[in-house]
Amino acid sequence: MSCSIVLKDKGYRLTPQRRMILDIIHAAEGHISADEILSRLEGKISGINKSTVYRTLELMESLNLVVRSEFGGVKVYHHSDEGHHHHLVCKKCGREFHCDEAAFMPLKQSLRKKLGFEADLSHHIVRGLCRDCC
Repeated sequence: MSCSIVLKDKGYRLTPQRRMILDIIHAAEGHISADEILSRLEGKISGINKSTVYRTLELMESLNLVVRSEFGGVKVYHHSDEGHHHHLVCKKCGREFHCDEAAFMPLKQSLRKKLGFEADLSHHIVRGLCRDCC
């Protein structure tokens, strides 16, 4: 569903600032930080600052329009249309691999069956060693 429809249905306006932030997230190759968004906005629109970007990202996350992750202590975002995926990051060389959500389903089912725990395994980073660094 379109971001503008979701915002309107939830009683929010699609302000020029929100539109530009969403456009940047849609155009980003992979994940993007709030600082990267802000740097892409500089000089393009007035009335936008770091707090506007953070408030907009928080709103978009609460509406499930963006997904937030954390890489090395930095919060990064991607559009929810990219779906749920996980990241495998090599601790030695730093290479990153995407991992399909299905790889975590046995863990989710085991936690539910053995512990009665419903785990949210929608977006995680797993650190380890890649094939070349083992």
